[in-house]
Amino acid sequence: MERLQNGVAGGRLDPAAYETNFSDLHPRFDRHEALVAADRCYFCHDAPCMTACPTAIDIPMFIRQISTGNALGAAKTIFDQNIFGGMCARVCPTETLCEEACVRTAAEERPVDIGRLQRFATDAAMDAGKQFYRRAEPTGRRIAVVGAGPAGLACAHRLAVKGHEVVVFDAREKAGGLNEYGLAAYKTADDFAAREIAYILEIGGIEIRTGQKLGADFTLADLTAAYDAVFLGIGLAGVGALLIEGEDLEGVEDAVDFIARLRQADDMASVPVGRRVVVLGGGMTAIDAAIQSKLLGAEEVTICYRRGKADMNASQYEQDLAAAKGVFIRHWLKPKAILGTNGKAAGIELEYTEMRDGRLVGTGETGVIPADMILKAIGQKLSTDGIATLRMEGGRIVVDEEGRTSLTKVWAGGDCIAAGEDLTVTSVAQGRDAAESIHSALTAAVRPAAAIA
Repeated sequence: MERLQNGVAGGRLDPAAYETNFSDLHPRFDRHEALVAADRCYFCHDAPCMTACPTAIDIPMFIRQISTGNALGAAKTIFDQNIFGGMCARVCPTETLCEEACVRTAAEERPVDIGRLQRFATDAAMDAGKQFYRRAEPTGRRIAVVGAGPAGLACAHRLAVKGHEVVVFDAREKAGGLNEYGLAAYKTADDFAAREIAYILEIGGIEIRTGQKLGADFTLADLTAAYDAVFLGIGLAGVGALLIEGEDLEGVEDAVDFIARLRQADDMASVPVGRRVVVLGGGMTAIDAAIQSKLLGAEEVTICYRRGKADMNASQYEQDLAAAKGVFIRHWLKPKAILGTNGKAAGIELEYTEMRDGRLVGTGETGVIPADMILKAIGQKLSTDGIATLRMEGGRIVVDEEGRTSLTKVWAGGDCIAAGEDLTVTSVAQGRDAAESIHSALTAAVRPAAAIA
């Protein structure tokens, strides 16, 4: 029986099981469900949910619009602040952002379903092909955007609306960044990432050039010489190493690569997974990799995290979701060595940890978990290829409050900068705000000087 096979293999489940396992995590509301959910909103004047949203969407406004049957108006309210409102409704941790701040949470321990209402509205607009924006008259200015992820495309869209020409460079074969390659398949079903990007690009004035890598195919100096401004939304392309014995064994890989391969697969049954999987890490990537391993047919999946439950970057909701899918989460364990047989991973030796005098230390006590697949989700880092001339701090690009870097004509936003949380919605806000700053700088350069009295 295939499912009892040792080692890393595909096709562990019946074909129908894959469709069920990777179906939409939160199916969209129908009209009646949306009206009922919207009716729970108090429409607070000084809404804490709006303050908690990194893109500052007027949440009471769009929910009121839904409640009056105006889903398209609600979509415009959302898109005015967050052109990636559809994806953010699916993947952002609303349970720790707007919904945690909802006054219904304190009163009833159940917030208004803001995320699902946001999806209802944005899906309505996309399904109807409704475009709310038209390009301004051409300005004759050209801006280069490096990185076709949420930050880069949010920046590009806002600049295009203002009449600028934008060329977006990306090293991968497809645009989308983490939205296309790095998010769980069950959160972005039906090729939504690609459909959303197509919707965004309908504004015109944005050219996407894929397969173009900064530092290899062009330099930052090339861009500053050829364009009026540059925005860097390059994300975190590098992955940290464990630096332990056995890391190069077959069956050991980066969780981001595993997720990307799964997202690009036409047939989930073709994606190989181990019978026993160990995921190292405590963030969203670890959770997504672990859950999807289970959905692919792995029989035992264990997340090992070096600190305690309260220290995990993944939200409590995501941790509970993993547990509900059959994932074991173990804390206070750090990898010591990966054990192998015939060049393949067979298990992982871990050391127990504890906090001592404010420092995380190993206790010396060890144990072994059998595993034929080990996924590393220990954090990503910024690749400095092509950006060595920029001021850096803590491994990220330093920017001011408008996203300007230490180099003239160069702005940056998203995961690559030393500001905010590494969330899709935060990246969108930073790209959008940098676009406003770029537009102001370019228009100021051609604005006539004030007359001297």
